[in-house]
Amino acid sequence: MSDQQQVSTGTSALDQEPASWQAQKSAATRNLIIEAAIDCFVELGYAGTTTTKIAEAAGLSRGAMLHHFPSKIDIVKAAVAQLHAKRLKAFRNAVNEAPPAGKGRVHLAVQGYWQHVCHPIFVAFFELSVAARTDPELEAILKPAQAAFDKEWYNTATELFPEWQSDKAAFDLALDLSRYLIEGLAVSALTHEETERSQYLLEYLEETLRTLRPGKQRDAAAS
Repeated sequence: MSDQQQVSTGTSALDQEPASWQAQKSAATRNLIIEAAIDCFVELGYAGTTTTKIAEAAGLSRGAMLHHFPSKIDIVKAAVAQLHAKRLKAFRNAVNEAPPAGKGRVHLAVQGYWQHVCHPIFVAFFELSVAARTDPELEAILKPAQAAFDKEWYNTATELFPEWQSDKAAFDLALDLSRYLIEGLAVSALTHEETERSQYLLEYLEETLRTLRPGKQRDAAAS
């Protein structure tokens, strides 16, 4: 290799290092803005969340924030994607934990999803869902994103519960029953004080899901 080639190669390597650092810095700043936006949705509501409020929460100037996200709706798009990714990760982590003594994976799924919908992540998602009812621009973002999330959530549940796949109808019913009951309880908890009834319903849900499990159905039919 000639001296000129060596100099050229060395310069290229030096150029790449600052570029990589800059990309990491930019990604970290974008993530900071997204997390600040999610916090604002929870604390201020969608209507009360402005680019100025998000910049303040992120500890940035409004100009610095707009360099990464030119408008509020651009931040919303990124926040929705991050919210859905966090929801899927939380669901997967909950089911993959070791179940308590005398409990099974159904218990983990129910209690894990309940803990998830009680988290600010779900509150932020619900806030956006309500706002989208009267905001066409937000609805245009949320509807396809929610459809994609529903598909991925179903695929994740299918992967995590292979023992249910011999009866798709029972599996689908179990998922719908779990999701709508648990999310309904979470919405109610936003305006009502949580009582023992919530845990009673969750325990009843677990018992019902165990009866729906394909093997249990065959046992019941044979008895």
